[in-house]
Amino acid sequence: MTGQPAPLRRGDRVRLVAASSALDDLERLQNGIAVLEGWGLEVEAHPAPLRRWGYLAGTDRERRGDLLGGSPGLEPGGEPAALLACMRGGWGAARLLEQPLALPAGWLLGFSDVTSLLWAQLARGLGGAIHGPLVTSLATEPEWSCQRLRDLLFGHPLADLQGVGWSGGTASGPLLAGNLTVATHLLGTGHWPDLRGAILVLEDVGEAPYRLDRLLTHWRLCGALQQLAGIGLGRFTDCDDSDGEPGDTRGEPARRFTAEQVLRDRTADLGIPVVAGLPVGHGPGNAALPLGVRARLDGQRGLLQILG
Repeated sequence: MTGQPAPLRRGDRVRLVAASSALDDLERLQNGIAVLEGWGLEVEAHPAPLRRWGYLAGTDRERRGDLLGGSPGLEPGGEPAALLACMRGGWGAARLLEQPLALPAGWLLGFSDVTSLLWAQLARGLGGAIHGPLVTSLATEPEWSCQRLRDLLFGHPLADLQGVGWSGGTASGPLLAGNLTVATHLLGTGHWPDLRGAILVLEDVGEAPYRLDRLLTHWRLCGALQQLAGIGLGRFTDCDDSDGEPGDTRGEPARRFTAEQVLRDRTADLGIPVVAGLPVGHGPGNAALPLGVRARLDGQRGLLQILG
């Protein structure tokens, strides 16, 4: 893998990318832009922030243009931006990978649906992918999370992340992070980074426990989880429900698992460190993580450390 891009400096340009679902709330976008501008960055005005094609933020061609520097979001061109900042998640980024997509070298920021682009960039051997806040969520992040992202982008050391150790031991390796559902749908494609010896951090939102079970079982059946050096678990927001098992309408507690029970069961026998409760994922406090850099996971102390 190539090294990380050069740290940002005041005056560097940021391009806003609408790669996924359409945006309905301009205020959240403007608030996020204000945070970036407060760091001394020059944020390019998006030509059509409310652009829509069905539930997507424009046609595939338009959304690809955002990534490639088109004007107005249609064809490649223009000077490359130092940071491509995705505006929101939802769905649609994976569609952009159906055709060859030469992502420009540089920093790429986002999470959730943007996992497709982050992992595709890493699979091409490029550094600079950051699993972290979207522009529309940036202003709602706590101060420590904003400062962490700023430190990462401007080349400063990152603090350790504290979680809860589930399985002891320590392991180090290249860091991966992503949304479980989105990453699962990259399995078997050419956009899948090397998992051998990696430290993988997963998060998700709105997936019932039996669906988490199905996703992780798929990873186990294809041998993906067994390749890892360690697993970190972020937030699994709104992943506990009262539906019970598939087809069960009564929903008694004895007839269902919690999300935590599923996550423990599907990772307990791997013989690797597992750390849960990391401040990563949907909800305020989404700690920025640089993909591809070396990290250490301590299953005894519940720590994730960025080694650089």
